[in-house]
This record gives sequence, C-alpha cells and structure tokens, in this order.
Amino acid sequence: MLSNRWVILITTAFAPLTWGTTYAVTTELLPPDKPFLAAAVRALPAGLLLLLATRRLPQGAWWWKTALLGALNIGMFFALLFVAAHRLPGGVAATIGAVQPLLVAVLASRWIGERLTTAKVAAATMGLAGVALLVLQAQARLDALGVAAALGGTASMAAGLVLTKKWGQPATSLAVTSWQLTAGGLLLVPLALFAEGPLPTQLTGLNTAGYVYLSLVGTALAYVLWFRGLQLLPAFSASLLGLLSPVVATVTGWLVLHQQLSPGQTTGALLILGTLVAANLRRRRTAEHSPAAADREISRPTR
Repeated sequence: MLSNRWVILITTAFAPLTWGTTYAVTTELLPPDKPFLAAAVRALPAGLLLLLATRRLPQGAWWWKTALLGALNIGMFFALLFVAAHRLPGGVAATIGAVQPLLVAVLASRWIGERLTTAKVAAATMGLAGVALLVLQAQARLDALGVAAALGGTASMAAGLVLTKKWGQPATSLAVTSWQLTAGGLLLVPLALFAEGPLPTQLTGLNTAGYVYLSLVGTALAYVLWFRGLQLLPAFSASLLGLLSPVVATVTGWLVLHQQLSPGQTTGALLILGTLVAANLRRRRTAEHSPAAADREISRPTR
C-alpha cells in the first residue's frame, strides 16, 4: 500500500506529466502562430470556470498576493515561455528550464527556511544533466533574447512556487487556483490581442478539442493538483517533479509524432527518473530517523 507521501507525490506529478503533452497538442491540434492565444485560452476560461464553481473571491491582502502569484505562476511564465520557445530550439529552452529546482532550493532557503543541502544541489545538478542529455542537440543555436526569456520564465515560476509555499492557502485549492488562473489569464488576453491580432473566426473540431484539453485537463485540473502539492510537499521536492515534463514531451514525440529516440535521450530520461526516485527514497530514510520533522514538512504550509 502506498504511503501518504507517495500518494501526494503521484497526484502532484500529474501536473508536469500533463504539461509534457502541451507541445504535441499545440503543434497537432491548435491553429498555427497563435501561441499567446493558446496561453490565454488555457488560463482564463479554466480560472473563470473554477471561480464559478467555488464562488469565492480573495479577501484583504490576498487581492495583491493573487495578482502577483498569478503573474509569476501563469501570466509572465506563459509569455516568457512562448518567447523562449520561438527564439531557441526546444532542447535549449528545456535545459534552461531545468535550472528551476536549483533556483527553488536557493530561494526556499532564504524565504521559507528550507535547508540548502549538498544533496539538494547534487539532485538538481543530476536532473539538469538528465534534461540536457534528453533534449539538447549539438547543433543548437543560442539567441541572447531567447536565453534571457527562458531564464526569466524559469525564475518567474521558481519565485511563484516558493511564494505560494510561503503564503499558504487562505481557501481551498480550487479557489486559490481559480484566482491565480484568472489573474494570469487577464494579463495574457491583451497581450494576445496586441501581438496576434483578432481572434480566429473559425475553429475546427480538432482546434476546439485541443483548447478544451489544455484548458480543462492541462490547466484547471493540473494546477489544482499542483498548488495542492505545493502546500503538502517541500518546495524543492515539488520543483524536482517538474523535470518529468521534458521526459513526457520526448516520449510523446516518439509515440505520437514518430520522432527518433536516441540512446542518449534514453539515458537522460533514466537519469531524471533515477534522480527523482533517489531524492525521495533518501528523504524517506531521513523521515524514518525523524518522523516528527517529516510530518511537519509534509503537512504544514509555511505562512
């Protein structure tokens, strides 16, 4: 029988596992050259739907906290991710994004008191190496603006992750997710209209299916589970799960798009999975020696 921690890890991992399918869905189902529209459609309808279901608005300081978290976790992150994706090869963007666990470890040590240990640095470095093997190509070109955007998006989500952990949740995960998705979506809508012009007048059935999947499954459900996991897991443990996204993206490309999977990519995927398992097994052994501290770390959000 799975322990409570492993159940939390698996449900939280659903988010990056789902995000890993975004590239295939975007390229195969959505209209071309409308990435900001795709980002806005992912965030705003999902946020409004959850807001309608919960019927709860932020109170007091949570208005500005929601605006900031929505910008960091959704609006800025999605926008900078788009810029990086269009100015860099996917492998370079994904490899830069894999720096996030290391950034989270540093920020968490400063903002919420999570210890910055050698083991965390080693795990983050091994995860980064695995992503590099998985997706980085020898002929990859570098673009200064693209690199800056990738680093900015990574830093934005890292800061949002740690602040989400620091401030906790004043309401249910559904309500908090609805606030952040709505706030981030409201930032993305004018950006989409300014950068990409009027909305498409006609959508095919496949376009609609793609938008519905990304909004309901890849955003609404994924972010509810993600934000819930952030409250129940250490910030660093949650950030490591993000490394699953490029693994799923690569495997999806192999299965669905018939892309080639090299031995180096297979090694990278195994290295990432091994890093995740080793990091959590190590924490389990630590918890067995200090169960009280482990219980506090899993169940008590930092405020």
